[in-house]
Amino acid sequence: MGCADEVLKSDTFPEKVYAGVLGKIIGVYLGRPFEQWSHERIESELGEITGYVHDKLGVPLVVTDDDITGTFTFVRALIENRTDKNLTPAQIGDWWLNTIIEKKSILWWGGMGISTEHTAYLRLREGIRAPASGSLAVNGKTVAEQIGAQIFIDGWAMVCAGDPDLAVDFARRAGSVSHDGEAIYGAQIIAAMEALAFVETDINTLLDRALTYIPPSSLITTMIVDVRRWVKLHGDDWRLTLHNIVEKYGYQEFRGACHIVPNHAVIIMALLHGAGNFERSMMIVNTAGYDTDCNAANVGCLLGIRSGLAAFDGGTDWRGPVADRVMLPTADGGRCISDALRESTELVKAARTLAGLPAPAPKNGARFHFSQPGAVQGFQVVEGTAKLTNLFGALTIKAASDQRLPSLSVITTPTLPSAKDRQTQGYNLSGCPTLYSGQRIRAALKSESVSSQPIEVRLIALAGYEDERAVYSSEPCFFGSGESKLLEWSAPDSLCLPFQQVGLEAVFNGVGDELTLEWLTWDGAPTLQLKAPKEKAQSWKDAWVSSADEIVFGDTDGVSPFLVVNNRGVGMAQFGDSSWTNYVIKTTITPNLCNTAGIASYVQGLNRYVAVSLRAGYIFLEEHWDTHVVILAAVDRNWIPETEYDISLSVRGSEITAEVDKLTLNGTLVHLEPKGSVGLLVGSGNANFGTVSVQPL
Repeated sequence: MGCADEVLKSDTFPEKVYAGVLGKIIGVYLGRPFEQWSHERIESELGEITGYVHDKLGVPLVVTDDDITGTFTFVRALIENRTDKNLTPAQIGDWWLNTIIEKKSILWWGGMGISTEHTAYLRLREGIRAPASGSLAVNGKTVAEQIGAQIFIDGWAMVCAGDPDLAVDFARRAGSVSHDGEAIYGAQIIAAMEALAFVETDINTLLDRALTYIPPSSLITTMIVDVRRWVKLHGDDWRLTLHNIVEKYGYQEFRGACHIVPNHAVIIMALLHGAGNFERSMMIVNTAGYDTDCNAANVGCLLGIRSGLAAFDGGTDWRGPVADRVMLPTADGGRCISDALRESTELVKAARTLAGLPAPAPKNGARFHFSQPGAVQGFQVVEGTAKLTNLFGALTIKAASDQRLPSLSVITTPTLPSAKDRQTQGYNLSGCPTLYSGQRIRAALKSESVSSQPIEVRLIALAGYEDERAVYSSEPCFFGSGESKLLEWSAPDSLCLPFQQVGLEAVFNGVGDELTLEWLTWDGAPTLQLKAPKEKAQSWKDAWVSSADEIVFGDTDGVSPFLVVNNRGVGMAQFGDSSWTNYVIKTTITPNLCNTAGIASYVQGLNRYVAVSLRAGYIFLEEHWDTHVVILAAVDRNWIPETEYDISLSVRGSEITAEVDKLTLNGTLVHLEPKGSVGLLVGSGNANFGTVSVQPL
């Protein structure tokens, strides 16, 4: 049995991955407000960075960021391609095209030849497949050797825990979609060190091992040798080492917006001068300047893996303000709202599956399982004075010692970005809700009551932005001291307002009263009638993810609820979550001036879905899988523009049935996993869609 298998089987493995994910997002949120500031400006305006400074600069802490979204989206190329160890750069590039909405998600859209990732994306769109899409030969040295391959590599390293050979190989494959040369070498150094950090704590040993994977003649190797020499020469004075780095390897020595070498140098400096201490290393890497959020994220991830959750112990509260929150805006709309534990659970499963080991999900796959100490998975007290803790793998909600009794406390977690989230700095924030009407919410709770009165508990769901807010709650359940109960509730019809938060409310009667939330989850296909709410709620419009040029929402006064416009090629307006199975979508469709119009089910991105569409005088039932299109069935039908048609698509497992004006087409999936959201499709023109019904089968 290899070392990697022992790591993956160990009880500490999930904690180390969770700590690595936490370190990544903490680093981004810490360094983001002053990204690309010079060292001198940081010292002058902020001093040493010893904790979060977002409030000093008047910006939010939890934001959308390409460093986070790319890291946890691109590694899903492995997960969504059946965790195949032989995954190719071309398949990873296809995943980019499936999940990136042009100029709307993930990347810095700086333009051809300026943003390396944007350049690579355009190459992919042109049909240049990876690794050519990121190569020196196609894009030139300046573009190919920027920082991005290093930024997005942490997830690939964590699925290769204890196996640096595989981590370095994946770093090459994943990095080559957009980068080449020194950029790949820098990514391989980080990947090797992080994979080894699961079994080795000495920073110098990690670095020694990592250097064996890249050419001794590379500039990255030469730079690391220099930085190690300067660190040894200057002892504790990291500023002298930084001075040497800026003088020999500073931005002035390289062309391009954000070169790999200066930033990699700062990472190595922070790790060596920090000697494994999270707080000191984060202070150094952030105070040094350059691409602070990217660099702090790599340092934070590595040190989280190395020390586990103990890395965050100390004087600074790194975890509390973040509350595990992560936002991942991509073409997979239902994954926009996530959290550190949810992402780490996915990586743990992928790592074990990759190694051929069992990968059971914590607490039978509950969405919120709190299985790591301190994990709150986005839950916060939004009303009342209760306190949240997690000491032993469950969320404890305790009456505050200073609160008036009896007292109500409301504890929720987001299911869709709030209006405030959408107003923040950061990258475009598009996403669908994670909770829908008709889905069955379940929660396991236990009470400890010091008073003679039971604790009253309700499950709750909040729909719409604050100025549109509707609040729904279950019937009350009463908990006596020591009682454990399973609460169940069907999410109500929210009248098209999207659910924004879910959680529970509790009425405490004694100062020592407390509830323990073991887990909370929901599942099943929804029961929806999609049409504009009576009041044209902004939250409703924001609950869709669209690659189409425009989606126009009508009203309930006889105007079609949806007009979807896409000027070139096929665009899609999506709604829902990629976990949906066994349902039917029905609507009416009026193709106008367009060459394609239809509806989609089992949507798993822009290029993975099953659809029934009107095109070129035919009705097609098709399965789309990246660059492959499988025609499951086709009927010669000369459909007429500006004519309304009834259309439906039923999916039960792998069996697909479509109907267009009582004409039936049947097919069986070839590639797709039988799960996914719904979509409205239009190609090179526009089409109207009536009320969209989604019902479980």
